Amino acid sequence: MVCLACLLPLFLVPIVNLLPVIFDLIMAKVYGLFGWEYRKPVRAPPACPIKPSSAQTAVNGSISGKEELAAAAATTVPSPKPVGVDDGKKD
Repeated sequence: MVCLACLLPLFLVPIVNLLPVIFDLIMAKVYGLFGWEYRKPVRAPPACPIKPSSAQTAVNGSISGKEELAAAAATTVPSPKPVGVDDGKKD
């Protein structure tokens, strides 16, 4: 026997996944009552949370893409304050 609390996530996951669709349907009906047109917002596609490293290490220990890293470092904007300057704020 399985308790109901253990089965609850199995039923909640599909409902939670349908919430954006249900929201869009409800908002379309509400906008329709006022005579307006409801346009669905553009949703961002799902992205992988694990980002691969930008610099891959070669067999001999050198970093591939040194030119790209040097170009990226050259285009960075310098900070407005020199390093080590304190604002004098005390938390």
